[in-house]
Amino acid sequence: MSAANAIMESASQAMLQNQLRTLYRVGLVLSRAEALHATLESMLGILHEQADLHHGMVALREPEGAALSVHALHAECADREAVRYRSGEGVIGWVLAHRQPVVAERLGDEPRFLDRMGVYDRDLPFLAVPIVIAGNVSGVLAAQPSNAAALHVQERFLGMIADLVGSSVGRAWEVEHGQRALQEERDSLRRQLRGEYGFDTLVGHAPAMRQVFEQVRQVSKWNTTVLVRGESGTGKELVANAVHYNSPRANAPFIKLNCAALPDNLLESELFGHEKGAFTGAVASRRGRFEQAAGGTIFLDEIGEITPAFQAKLLRVLQEGEFERLGGTRTLRVDVRVIAATNRNLEDAVVKGEFREDLYYRLNVMPIYLPPLRDRVGDLPELAQFLLDKIAERQGRQLALTGGALRALANHDWPGNVRELENCLERAAVMSEDGSIDSDLVMPSGLGARPQVEESAAAVPSNLNDPELSERERVVAALEQAGWVQAKAARLLGMTPRQIAYRIQTLKIRVRQI
Repeated sequence: MSAANAIMESASQAMLQNQLRTLYRVGLVLSRAEALHATLESMLGILHEQADLHHGMVALREPEGAALSVHALHAECADREAVRYRSGEGVIGWVLAHRQPVVAERLGDEPRFLDRMGVYDRDLPFLAVPIVIAGNVSGVLAAQPSNAAALHVQERFLGMIADLVGSSVGRAWEVEHGQRALQEERDSLRRQLRGEYGFDTLVGHAPAMRQVFEQVRQVSKWNTTVLVRGESGTGKELVANAVHYNSPRANAPFIKLNCAALPDNLLESELFGHEKGAFTGAVASRRGRFEQAAGGTIFLDEIGEITPAFQAKLLRVLQEGEFERLGGTRTLRVDVRVIAATNRNLEDAVVKGEFREDLYYRLNVMPIYLPPLRDRVGDLPELAQFLLDKIAERQGRQLALTGGALRALANHDWPGNVRELENCLERAAVMSEDGSIDSDLVMPSGLGARPQVEESAAAVPSNLNDPELSERERVVAALEQAGWVQAKAARLLGMTPRQIAYRIQTLKIRVRQI
């Protein structure tokens, strides 16, 4: 072997070893869990320091896919982020369009060179190779060697680097896409929660309800303890939801617990958690509801049902914000807003010694009283329509209430309040074949339902010729007045028995047996 060949072989071996070391360092940098821009900048710095590839540049396809924008550049250039290349434009755009590398021995002789960044030496060589991600050219890696020796070897080496960059960028884009999808899903869920539990779910224009709305709007801004009071079925949990999801804590947890559902020992474990071995079956430590609600809100329903023995334990966490897990000795502190609800008369319970006076005052900071439905009958049409729209959405069809149905609803006392009304409407919707709900379908069947004959007599219009009555309502009214004897009802309407039987069939009236 001649001396010249030996020198060339030695130089080639030295270049190969240097490239291997560079590949190793680049691989380490691209595997770091850092921001993509910082990772690419570090990678270009290694090419500059160790591989004789200067002014390295990475251009990546923009989200809309129409052009490339410079994402990283190893050079002082304040405007590099504004530099863009359309497909086929300049050297970089040509690589994107043709999926082929560009090798220029002297950059000044390359007619496609646009010199938009002003950092490259026209007298030196220039290399640009495609970055392939998931089978598509999604970027370009470019650099400028200091001489033209072994230029095609440098081009192949830069192509290897581009492969590593493509894998790294692809992973980064996948993570970014996943994070964006999670954020969109989170934002969508938040909008859905606010829609379901916002102020719009509190329906009514009665003075008592307007006062409730104003109290909810005011107290939502602060961390004040709220005590929601009212009969069963008036919507106390809806108020608690509205307070939380319209407060500064809306993005934090909202934890609920029905205090009447558990005995004291289980209630303590449920609220405060327990340590491993605290009782038989406690095979692991467990966080309680207060810990789960840290930074957010806890809703304690049926607070009036807890025993005096447990009231003292609850008082401490309300006053001091601290507690110990069951079986534990470490004191835990939490920042939790408390919303409680009850249908009991707590004042009477305090007088009888069934409810601690200090706990009463700790809970009763901001009381919100929900009126029973019988005290706001004027809200019934709007409330019934609101509930019916929810039922219609669940059933996937249109539902409508007739005037006769609304009159029948207004005739009931609703001891079960809004919950009973919703049950009544859902039952009527199930029984309606065409989606139209008339008076014969809205039959309250709860504890406050009147005997059928009395209810019907009270709800039946006395004037069968009332122009506001629909044909269906007129036929039902005549049947009610006739005790559901079809022949007698036909005489009241001036019809024959066959005609009224036909009306009953076509109007889908359910015949009652009296």
